[in-house]
Amino acid sequence: MKESVSFKNYLELHFIVFLWGFTAILGKLISIPAVELVFVRTLLAASALALIIYFRKISFNVGRKALIRILGVGFIISAHWILFFASARVSSVAICLAGMSTISLWTAILEPIFTQKKIQAHEIFMALLIILGLYLIFRFEFDHVLGIVMAVVSALLSAVFSIVNVRLVKTYRPAIISCYEMVGACLATALFFPVYARWFTDTGQVNLALTWLDVLWLLILAIVCTVYPFTASVRLMKKISAFTVNLSINLEPVYGILFAYFIFKDSEKMSGGFYLGAVIILFSVFSHSLIERYLNRRYKLKGAPATPDTQPGTLVP
Repeated sequence: MKESVSFKNYLELHFIVFLWGFTAILGKLISIPAVELVFVRTLLAASALALIIYFRKISFNVGRKALIRILGVGFIISAHWILFFASARVSSVAICLAGMSTISLWTAILEPIFTQKKIQAHEIFMALLIILGLYLIFRFEFDHVLGIVMAVVSALLSAVFSIVNVRLVKTYRPAIISCYEMVGACLATALFFPVYARWFTDTGQVNLALTWLDVLWLLILAIVCTVYPFTASVRLMKKISAFTVNLSINLEPVYGILFAYFIFKDSEKMSGGFYLGAVIILFSVFSHSLIERYLNRRYKLKGAPATPDTQPGTLVP
């Protein structure tokens, strides 16, 4: 049974979504490349989560098989975040967040594969709408194809680890899962350094030369935009329904695109075709949540079990 919810709880939820929407902007403000950025972010986040777990006297033990599995999810998260930040760098924050909005499309495709969930007709329709939105963005923003592709693949990886996390969170504490996933992501990024330095840099070296401003942005990114939103969102799930949380999270790209426009101004201006495509994608995302809510009510009235809510992963961009 959920606890009573207050206006303060809803306000905190939207503040969390605002922080997640600011993630891509921070990624663009930090001067070091995307790969090095992910390494430092995951190192700081893993350290902070480990301290929280230690002071709360929670056991770190999950078993060898589970540990390997969770660390493996961290490898996926590493690739997801590298592509996410690289997309914002090579194109724009708006392009990056528009591509990330396709998470719902990938979830609709992948969930029936990884779980026993049946393919839903309305999800196929929403997926087609998202493809139409992407087509418009590709057509009118052809100069940003690389950034769009990176963001869409990043969204695919996000859908994968979110689906896996839904299973993991049923058995293990979310804080433990996130801590080990951050360790896995940090390890994966470090292992990628030799290949990255040789084939993807001009100097043949990893660039970890941080300015004091970089340190500030990275601390905000790792602590304020990663550790705090995660722990707070888990706490709020005890009071606010999964549907409300998911619907609010759908506002993340809207917030991000608006904030990026006001912060970076002319560099974030896009064509009319981009905004039309982005609106179609966001419309499909919101419509999917509302249709799920409607269907669940119908199933309950008929006495049938409701369709499971699409649960957010334990981590977001």
